[in-house]
Amino acid sequence: MTVLGKPLELRGVTLPNRIALAPMCQYSARDGLPGDWHLAHLGARAVGGAGLVIAEATAVLPEGRISPRDTGIWSGAHVDAWRPITAFIAAQGAVPALQLAHAGFKASTYWPFAQERGGVPDTDGGWQPAGPGAEPFIPSYRTPRALDEAGIAAVIDAFAQAAVRAVDAGFQAVEIHAAHGYLLHEFYSPLTNHRTDGWGGDRPARMRLALAVARAVRAAVGPDLPVLARVSATDWTDGGWDVTDTVVLARELAAAGVDLIDCSSGGAAPHADIPLGPGYQVPLAQRVRAEAGVPTGAVGLITEPEQAERIVEDGQADLVLLGRELLRDPYWPRRALAKLGGLPQWPDQYQRAF
Repeated sequence: MTVLGKPLELRGVTLPNRIALAPMCQYSARDGLPGDWHLAHLGARAVGGAGLVIAEATAVLPEGRISPRDTGIWSGAHVDAWRPITAFIAAQGAVPALQLAHAGFKASTYWPFAQERGGVPDTDGGWQPAGPGAEPFIPSYRTPRALDEAGIAAVIDAFAQAAVRAVDAGFQAVEIHAAHGYLLHEFYSPLTNHRTDGWGGDRPARMRLALAVARAVRAAVGPDLPVLARVSATDWTDGGWDVTDTVVLARELAAAGVDLIDCSSGGAAPHADIPLGPGYQVPLAQRVRAEAGVPTGAVGLITEPEQAERIVEDGQADLVLLGRELLRDPYWPRRALAKLGGLPQWPDQYQRAF
């Protein structure tokens, strides 16, 4: 068995291998409801052999959507819509997970393949976003309202209620989205949080919302279901959040009940100088794993089986998350394990091809 093909235990759930589908927005929902596209997209990656299939950033509140076409989990109707999707993923032997999200001041924007860009006006189905302050991310985005104490409490409760619904919908793990310049990242990054109350200022105060959400989600899902957290391990900008800060945050998240830190980066600075290249974020996962003593996931331009195997074998991360490579080839996990000398089990319906 390859290292990449070994199971990974997270609380009461066992992933069949160390390969995960990274959450990627499909911008194909209506009123937050997933549909046939989501069943086909996520189901294909489960058939393709990913051990963990993480559904896209799914809003815990309507105003937490990145775009009007994002998925949601704020009502019972959303639970019903997700159930056939999670059932199919699980039937293929994969673990279905849901990324719980709030886009903060990056909400109410046009989806990438729309002709328009920037903030979506009310007349086109948009809304006023909310964030740590009243400044837009960039001038073309909508001006947010600054969350007050009641608004912050409502966000924390919304994450907890969404976690309960996720379990009811059949998800076997949840991931808290605290990266990419969305709400929780907006609060912990000094680039975007300029508050002077108890939710801003020094690092402990800026981390407070992410940790409150983590504790609420852990309590909501109970002791046996894995909770992951995606963080931006660095802002790639002088004066911003960095990996040293992330080590501190990761320790606190683990104490709050998070089982694995999914180490992404960027999103808080519009013009950050990001050193893109194969596995460019892997060192972030490696350092967080070593210094915080918590399991990590590595993501970012991981494309080759040998590369993925080395990341896990060398102890740089416990899990690899693939995004664009799994868009190109949903069967990458089974092909990779075969190339590395493993014996992947293909579905009976596809046995004649192998």
